[in-house]
Amino acid sequence: MTAPVWHGVHVATALPFDDDLSVDYDAYAEHVRFLAEGGCHGVCPNGSLGEYQTLTDEERARVVRTAVEAAPDGFHVMPGVAAYGSAESRRWAEQAAEAGASSVLLLPPNAYRADRRAVVAHYREVARAGLPVVAYNNPIDTKVDLTPPLLAELHQEGLIVGVKEFTGDVRRAYEITELAPGLDVLVGSDDVLLELGIAGAVGWIAGYPNMIPRATVELYHLAVAGDVAKALPIYRDLHPLLRWDSKTEFVQSIKLSMDLAGRKGGPCRPPRLALAPEVAARITRDTEAVLAKGYR
Repeated sequence: MTAPVWHGVHVATALPFDDDLSVDYDAYAEHVRFLAEGGCHGVCPNGSLGEYQTLTDEERARVVRTAVEAAPDGFHVMPGVAAYGSAESRRWAEQAAEAGASSVLLLPPNAYRADRRAVVAHYREVARAGLPVVAYNNPIDTKVDLTPPLLAELHQEGLIVGVKEFTGDVRRAYEITELAPGLDVLVGSDDVLLELGIAGAVGWIAGYPNMIPRATVELYHLAVAGDVAKALPIYRDLHPLLRWDSKTEFVQSIKLSMDLAGRKGGPCRPPRLALAPEVAARITRDTEAVLAKGYR
């Protein structure tokens, strides 16, 4: 039986820029192919890690087309379709469908602290585009919490198929499963992969596979199989690095780690600035320690 297209390891892809901060589409296409070769199951372009907020409409659409065109058979593309307006998010979902994407990732309204009615209406609007919708719960940034009861309501209406759970509260996985049987839980932050994998997650929308896809995909498979004995030593080795995915500097951190691993991470667009020297030094140490142990 074929797994749903939103299952497995989908990498929230970093977006390479040239020195003039224009998008390097060729490097991005190569990166998509690299992740597929590394055993990942798909990519999520135009997420926060892809700096979608800094892209023009033309750039954002072309990033999705580039990912779809570079993806080999069986490798899925789940674009982020967040926007300030619900109609705009729906249009991005329609663009994703036209480009050949297989699902979309959707934040709740993030222009203001939407109540339950507004959240449900928002997901109804985007569901009209026809692609499977994975909700993205990130109340740290959006100030809107997709609580387990609210997720159950969205799922029962047929508006979402899964949720990227980013709160870091691993207890939620159990409550979501109890209130919304059949709603797929996807790991949302790298540093709770093992905990949510054991709890029944069926996917991971991931940051650090941008740098070390093979090692992180292996860890994912061990986690969802419940093989703690084999997973825990790897998890301990990688955790000092994985936790940078949950910090404010996560985009710069992952791009720096990619550079150190021989990938094209490169600069970020403003308002993100270069890392403070002491932070860059710490990430460098954490990255080099992982590479020295042979993780790739």
